[in-house]
Parts: sequence; structure tokens; C-alpha cells
Amino acid sequence: MKRKPFSFLAILVAFTLVIALCYNLLLSSDDLSSDIVTIKLSGWGASSVEQKRLKQLLEDFELEHPDIKVKYEVINDQYMDVIKTRLVGEAAPDVFYLDALEAPFLMSQNVLEPLDSYINPEFDISDFQQTLLNSFKYKNQIYGIPKDYSTLALFYNKQAFNEKGLTNPPASWDELRTYSQKLTEDSNQDGRIDQYGFGETLELARQAYKIKAFGGKIVNQNGYAAFASPQALKGLQLAVEQYQNELTSAQKTDVGTNSGSEMFAQGKVAMVIEGNWAIPYLKETFPNLDFGTAEVPTINNQKGTMVFTVAYVINKKAKHKVQAWELISYLTGKQGMEKWTKNGLALPTRKSVAEKLGYEQDNVRYTERERDGLLPFLAGVNYATPWQIGKYPAPVVNNFDNQFISAMLGQQTLTKAMKKAEKQANKQIKAMEY
Repeated sequence: MKRKPFSFLAILVAFTLVIALCYNLLLSSDDLSSDIVTIKLSGWGASSVEQKRLKQLLEDFELEHPDIKVKYEVINDQYMDVIKTRLVGEAAPDVFYLDALEAPFLMSQNVLEPLDSYINPEFDISDFQQTLLNSFKYKNQIYGIPKDYSTLALFYNKQAFNEKGLTNPPASWDELRTYSQKLTEDSNQDGRIDQYGFGETLELARQAYKIKAFGGKIVNQNGYAAFASPQALKGLQLAVEQYQNELTSAQKTDVGTNSGSEMFAQGKVAMVIEGNWAIPYLKETFPNLDFGTAEVPTINNQKGTMVFTVAYVINKKAKHKVQAWELISYLTGKQGMEKWTKNGLALPTRKSVAEKLGYEQDNVRYTERERDGLLPFLAGVNYATPWQIGKYPAPVVNNFDNQFISAMLGQQTLTKAMKKAEKQANKQIKAMEY
């Protein structure tokens, strides 16, 4: 049987259809479409719950903004070093996280886009906590919109309190030390302390409010370390006396743990000052632990705590700044922020969102225990010391931390340790300025 020859017309039609299909596929590609703008967003690694929530928010944003695609990148190691290197090399993301501690330096280097011209009345900038917003202002311009924040509060073990007849958390630092004496115990009578009254964290980020309580400063108006002043030493001496003389406090290495939260969770200490991030950790990992939270006890009749916050900022050399602002305004808008903070992992920087979520009023969606757990952290933002210490924080932090640990261990006096740390920090800052 003879084979029928292929029709030239049929071949031509088939070829045309293939070409048309390929062309349509090319047109549908996001990367090649002239109507779609891609915004690159970078942040650091966080918990799986937080990552899942952010990805959902970005998907919601893309649904509402079909002309904008977000490429999200997680930088797990040396985040700020990577960002600074990319800014110099003109390869930085369009939008990225910026911690308040690092903000003064970048804001002074003309590498961030001022946001004032993008902020319209509908965005309602007055709704943000002023303390948090001020951390991202430089020369009367706003460079970042705070996405969330955390403060410190006192965690206390209710069972341990009940056993010692303590009905309320300590209101003052003197009272905290008295409570610590009652709560410190050696149940085995072997000279080894099984439970300390208080868990102390020695880093400057957890000691700064004590310095401020007596009028001391971490850095002076020129950005140089100033934590060796008599006022600053008076606040720091509280920790040294309790640790060395009263033997009623412990640091994490004393009890074989990795953090203040872990010290508290394992019953090594009856009280600890931690951030609100500890609440979900304690509830999920130690569900039977009966704990309460309260505002940090007053020192020298002064209320005090720390506040840590992170903002979204725009790279000054971003090609699509309008779309970058669209992303930031969505993530930090009232609806986006409500979605982001509703599980309590972080606290909303907008006052209206805090109120709507029931943090500032009775609301049936939160149980009494959950509200009681978070309220002290929200109260603290009104008087907290922002974790921000000038353009060159690394020399200040590193030298303080190293020498303060030495003083706590009794290897040198507190005065000598802080003077040494201050001198070395300022020497390094001067070298960085020139």
C-alpha cells in the first residue's frame, strides 16, 4: 500500500500553531511581561510560624496588586554585613528589614530612601507609636516604618510564688531582691542551689534600663560610650550585688541553659525578665508551666524596660520605589499589621490595631490568660528605652558585654571594668570615624 504524502499545507498550519503557542506562553511569563514589576524583599531567618505568616501576607498582597510580584529572600547569616556589602555594590534589595540598633548608621549614609513624600493621609502615620517611629527618623525625615516590636517584662512562676506565700509579683527592684531571697532554695541540703530566685541576663541590651534609672547614659550626644559614669554604675551595681553578695541570681551558664527563657522554663529560676517572644515558646514547649507576667519592677522609683523594633526600609537606588512603597504600606497598613501580629509573636506598632486585637480592651477572641500575658509588654512601650545607641553600636555593645561579665564574676571591680570597656569602645569608634 502506498503511503500518502504529507500535505505541505498541513505542515504549515501545524508549524504556525506551534509558533503561536510559544508566543502566548512567552507573553504569559511574569519575568518578561512589561506590565509586571518585581520587588525584592530581604529579611533574616525567623521561626517557621513567622515565615509562614509573612509568605501568606505576600501572597495576599500580590492578589490585590496583580501588577507587582514580590521575590522574598531570607538571609540567615551575617544579615547586616550582607546588606551593607550589597548596598556598596549596588546589589541591595528594594525593600529590607532594618533593626533600630543599626538604623542610625544607614540613615546617615544616604543609602535609604526618605519616605515622607510617599506617606499620604490615608496611611495615618499618627497611628504609630511615636517612640518606635522616632527610631527611624533622621534629620526630621522618616526612613523606615516599624513593622512590629517587643519589650521586656517580668515572668514569674506562680507555683513557686504560692509555695512561699507570695501573692503578687514584685513592684520594685528592692522587692524583687527580697522575693529572690525567699525563692532561692537548696531542696537537697547538699549546698547546691536547685532554684535561684532570679535569672539575670548580662548583655547591655538587658541592662540599659538600669543605667537610665539613675540618670546614666549608654552613649553621650556625640555617640561615644558613657556607661562608666557614677549614675550608670549605680544601676549596674544592682545586678552585681545580687549575684555576688546575695547569691540569689544566676546567669544561663551557671545552670546549664542557653537563654533566660530556658532557665525559667526548666525551673532553674523563679523569675526572669524576658521579651514577649517567650510566651509562645513557654506555652508550646512547657504547657504545664503556670506562669504570670508583670511590668518590670521600678528602679529608683522609675519605670523602665527596653523596646526592640524593626522597620521596612527602601533602598535609595531601587528602580521601582513607588511599588516598593506599595508593599511597605500594605504590610504596615492596618489590615496587614492585624494579620501579621494577631498571634502575639510580635506586637503591633499601630495603636488602632493593638486596640482592635483586644490588647487594650476586653475582646472575646483572646482568653483572659493571653491578654494578661501580653498587657505588661504593651504598657512598657510608653516608657521604654529604645535599643538604639548611635551610629557605631558594635564597639559599645561588645566592650560592655565582655567587661561586665568579668565584673559579675568578680575578676575585677565594676568601676574598673566599665572604665576599661568605655575607653576601648571609644578608641574603636574614633578609628571608625576616620
